[in-house]
Amino acid sequence: MKKNKLISKFILIMILFSFKNSYGEIIILSSCNNQKDGFLKNEYTLDLEKLLMTRNYVYNEKTFKKYRVTDLSVKKNNTLTKLIYQEDNKILTDKVGYPQFYTQLVFEIDNSNIMIKTVINNEEAISLLSECKKIERFQKES
Repeated sequence: MKKNKLISKFILIMILFSFKNSYGEIIILSSCNNQKDGFLKNEYTLDLEKLLMTRNYVYNEKTFKKYRVTDLSVKKNNTLTKLIYQEDNKILTDKVGYPQFYTQLVFEIDNSNIMIKTVINNEEAISLLSECKKIERFQKES
């Protein structure tokens, strides 16, 4: 009797550990240009398992000087991390701002354009933020 309980607990533990290995997808959008600012590097990494977007970017000299004039804390090399979630074929960042006014980035699966969604008093507008030249997709096992 005790041996059967021990065997069933062992089997249960093995089943639970077998489900622990999960697969996640990582999407990297790189060589992204922007109409407003210049970058030496502008790259977005979407980790769909951890639900994180990481943006690594390096301003070109002209853009760096433009922002540095008004804010001495501006750095040339930057990393930005935001939470993301998926809705249908779109990936959205967490909302930044107040309930009646907020912005968020919008990525569409298999689309190299990055959009910015702005909402003011429930009036929504979506515009192009960046066009990326390269999309890479990776499956990762954890």
